[in-house]
Amino acid sequence: MKINLLAFSLILILAGCHSLTKSKITKKDLNKDIELVTTEGPIVIRLYDDTPLSRNNFLSLVKEGMYDSILFHRVIEKFMIQAGERVHEDSFTKKKELLGFDDLIPAEITSSHFHKRGVLGAAREGDDSNPTQKGSFIQFYIVQGRTYTDSTLDIAEKRINKGLAYNHVINDPATSSTFAAYQELLKNRDPGDKEAIDSLKSQLDSLTENYLKSMTPYSYPASHREAYKTVGGAAHLDQNYTVFGEVISGMEIVDKIAATETSNRDRPLVKILILATNLIEREK
Repeated sequence: MKINLLAFSLILILAGCHSLTKSKITKKDLNKDIELVTTEGPIVIRLYDDTPLSRNNFLSLVKEGMYDSILFHRVIEKFMIQAGERVHEDSFTKKKELLGFDDLIPAEITSSHFHKRGVLGAAREGDDSNPTQKGSFIQFYIVQGRTYTDSTLDIAEKRINKGLAYNHVINDPATSSTFAAYQELLKNRDPGDKEAIDSLKSQLDSLTENYLKSMTPYSYPASHREAYKTVGGAAHLDQNYTVFGEVISGMEIVDKIAATETSNRDRPLVKILILATNLIEREK
């Protein structure tokens, strides 16, 4: 038994080393912060170690210069700023394929990380097209947020629990055929399918309401609730998106970007770019 455990441990260690080698990340890189050099000023980010898939993917992108000339393409004041669109797509797709980056990164949603002001999260498609809540390989958001009261946090909690119940239903093998049929109709976008779509959606919503009554509801830990009431954040996103880092300096730049004038599609009227990204030594 001891030999088997030792062999298993060795396999895990070697697998970890292979993962770092493949993505050109070194162990030293894991102890560095990331500076985003933007057109509005520098933002410094620290990645979390307990979300290794998202961390390693982000570090790989930084080291390969994939964030150079990336736009902050979606900006909503008192909510978040989102980056990931490229100004020039010429060699972007080829480089992505060459490096072997997947389109989606498996979700790493934890109970300890929440959407307080300044956190870094993985952008993603909605549950209907992405039921396992995988994150974009390149698009991310930084929460600017707002402050909450107990009553507004209670409302956000209800929204979270409804989302958790719905996600359970669409991932339940017992209802997989119903959800698959619903997904297929949504994908085709045929106006003639509206009645069938509404019927399937009604079935899924009914199952969600039933599960909502029997599940153990999520509630914010006291420390998270206090942070939302004092520091602020985007409380309604909790338990739905991967949070994998946070801003340690440069929140005034985030605020400046968030305050920029946007179109009715939340797109900045003047281009705001990440010009370059650097791995920098952590201050001791």
